[in-house]
Amino acid sequence: MIKGNFRRFALLLYRDRAGLALIEFALSAPIVLLVGCYGVELANLAIVHMRVSQIALNLADNASRVGAYSNLATQQLREVDVNDILQAARYQGAGISLTANGRITLSSLENVAQSYDTQPVQRIHWQRCIGAQSGTGFDGQFKANVATTAGSTATVNDKGYDLPLGISDNGSTPIMAPGGAGVMYVEINYRTKPLFGAWLAPPRTIHYIASFVVRDRRDYSQMYNPAPTSTPSTCNLYTQ
Repeated sequence: MIKGNFRRFALLLYRDRAGLALIEFALSAPIVLLVGCYGVELANLAIVHMRVSQIALNLADNASRVGAYSNLATQQLREVDVNDILQAARYQGAGISLTANGRITLSSLENVAQSYDTQPVQRIHWQRCIGAQSGTGFDGQFKANVATTAGSTATVNDKGYDLPLGISDNGSTPIMAPGGAGVMYVEINYRTKPLFGAWLAPPRTIHYIASFVVRDRRDYSQMYNPAPTSTPSTCNLYTQ
């Protein structure tokens, strides 16, 4: 009797279709949700790439334009000018915490003859930085070679770092400054922050560069810092 009842119950359960849609949804929802979240992560990563790329371009462009005209009709680049454009990049990247999770390095690649040179020399005359992250993968490629005082005076002690072959980013075609002029070279390294945690899309470091030839007739002898002086954003500082 018990065995017969069990068979009838099993048959009824087998034929029962009530709640089928709910069961199917419960089984498929995690997969659909996972795929959807991954798609959102990919879209967010693409947007972050675009924003970092644009910030690098804007910074290089701004650095190629700023300065104050002197009585000799040349443009003097001042520490306050560089600080202003670095802060502009920080504000542009505030939405992705760019300077908290990354590092921006601005280099002046010049091909000029200084007072202590006999002919034009391709060199990084000075560097300025902003960003809290440090170490391999964040600091600029030539940080160890360019002294923090480089470019602060017009003396050979602050000449910077000679680069006869220009700047080559990870083996790419070198960037060279034209004769008698300079190039503003920007390098940004940024650690991404996933929307849904590292279990779905682990953080990664993205890297962008940009460069613009200096637009005006710039005074390349040194970086000026007239009174009231401004604190230089040297690359030994790690601030947001």
